Amino acid sequence: MDGATPRILVVEDEPDLAELYAIYLSDTYDVETATDGTTALDVVDDDVDIVLLDRRMPDLTGDEVLEEIRARGIDAQVAMITAVEPDTDIVEMPFDDYLVKPVTQEDLHSLVEVLLRRANYDDRSQEFFRLASKKAALESAPDVSVEEEDEYQELTDRMEEIRDELDDTLADLSDDDFRDAFASFPDGEADADFDDLDSDPSF
Repeated sequence: MDGATPRILVVEDEPDLAELYAIYLSDTYDVETATDGTTALDVVDDDVDIVLLDRRMPDLTGDEVLEEIRARGIDAQVAMITAVEPDTDIVEMPFDDYLVKPVTQEDLHSLVEVLLRRANYDDRSQEFFRLASKKAALESAPDVSVEEEDEYQELTDRMEEIRDELDDTLADLSDDDFRDAFASFPDGEADADFDDLDSDPSF
C-alpha cells in the first residue's frame, strides 16, 4: 500500500449498521460504505484493500457480490460479516475471513489488522489462512456438527497439503505473527491450528 491509508469498503444493507462500522474504523482507515450490492460493485476497485461484506442483502447477495469481485480480479481481502451461521457451503467461497454478527469495535479493528497483515503474505500462505478461517468458522457454528461432512474433510486435507508445501515465508513467521494471523478467530478456535503448525518440525 506504499504508506497510503488503507481503504476499506463496508457493504451492509442496514444503513445505521453500515454507518456504525464506518465510525468504528474511520479513526484509522479510509472508509466507504455501500448499502446494497449494486452500489458496492460500482464502488469497489483495485484501490480497495479490504471489503467487509454482508451476506444477506435484498438485491445482490453478499455471495454474488463476492463472486463478481473475484471475477473482476480485484485482489482485496474480503471478510464476510453476517448473521448467517456458517455451513459447509462456505468451503468453496473465495473470502478471507468470516465473522458472525454482532461484532464490536474491537472485533472489527482486530479483523482489519489481521487482514492487512495477511495481504503481505505469499499466495500459498494466504490460502492456508483462508482455509484455517473457514475451519474455525465451521467449528464455532452452534448446533452444527461438521467433522463428518465431506466438505470439512476436504478442507482439512487441503490444509495438510499446503502445510507440506509452504515455502520459507511461513517458516519465517514469528510466534507473534501466527497469533496475529489467527487473532480474528473465536477464542480457542485457532489454538489447535496454531499448535499444529508450531509443533511441526518444518516450521
